[in-house]
Amino acid sequence: PGFAASLACIIRCVLRRSPEDDKRVMPPLKKGATLPQPDWPGIETERLILRQWRASDVTANTTMLGDPLSARFITADRKPVTEPMTGWRNAAIMAGHWVLHGFGMFVVEEKASGTFVGRVGPFYPPVWPGFEVGWGVATEFRGKGYAVESARAAIDWSFATFELDRIIHCIDRENAASQAVARRLGAHPEGETMLLSHAVELWVTRRETWSSQN
Repeated sequence: PGFAASLACIIRCVLRRSPEDDKRVMPPLKKGATLPQPDWPGIETERLILRQWRASDVTANTTMLGDPLSARFITADRKPVTEPMTGWRNAAIMAGHWVLHGFGMFVVEEKASGTFVGRVGPFYPPVWPGFEVGWGVATEFRGKGYAVESARAAIDWSFATFELDRIIHCIDRENAASQAVARRLGAHPEGETMLLSHAVELWVTRRETWSSQN
């Protein structure tokens, strides 16, 4: 019920949005920047590939969300995904963000094995408190530095593509692992907000700080 209610809220906001709302979820592009096309090869880091979604990612994403450690801070109701249809809906939201706005969270793939690692990148539906770069890595890939490596690439891409002064990261108060990732990225907490009926901390990465550190 929690996931369904959250999904319904997002859908209602999308259906009611005005042209001004479209401007809000689509930050201005930097001069000379373009959004990825369907044949876009993605972003390569030392060990990872960040790319658009494929139908073959649904099962791996559902498996990740079925793990209680992952679901606790990723799913809307904080509960593990147990039904394939729920996993499909989650992947459809991720892929649909790309269809509606031309960008979205990337699938993260391990370069050496081609295995689904998680999803990382920009997410900015109408109900969000700002342009976010978030991260979610499957349990078996934690402790390798993949969250920091992929999030750094996603933040680089976002600042290079959009006219943004800041990027936010919505992190649960109890999510010490994500807080540690945010610190390694140079982000700082700047208050709290309610997101999908849960209190979260707003961590912020600012362009001027990012440019001077990276």
